[in-house]
Amino acid sequence: MRTVSEWIGKTDNSVPPPSVKRRIIESQDNRCALTAVEFRPGCKIEFDHKVDLWLHGENRESNLRAVTKAAHRKKTDAQATIRAKVMRQSEKHLGLRPEKPKSPYKKKVCGTVVDRATGEPV
Repeated sequence: MRTVSEWIGKTDNSVPPPSVKRRIIESQDNRCALTAVEFRPGCKIEFDHKVDLWLHGENRESNLRAVTKAAHRKKTDAQATIRAKVMRQSEKHLGLRPEKPKSPYKKKVCGTVVDRATGEPV
């Protein structure tokens, strides 16, 4: 049974207080959750969401983990391309992204170029 209630951020931008950060680090045995590197004095520690906020994760203590700055940057960079593709597809399916205007010409497999409206070679 937990003796201290779990911290829950009021907004997605809420930063956990130092006492919560300390509890998270201690629960991980003073190691990075991604690389298992031991945290040493001077090590840049950042807090990462296990389930990202853009995937409807919550800003709460149980969804946070302590990671080194380098590991966090690597994970974030890898996820950025995935997130961009998911957002583009979502916008397209919802009709929020306009379709590109088609050219009045079409190139056939044989290499000839024809007018789309008339079918006549150009």
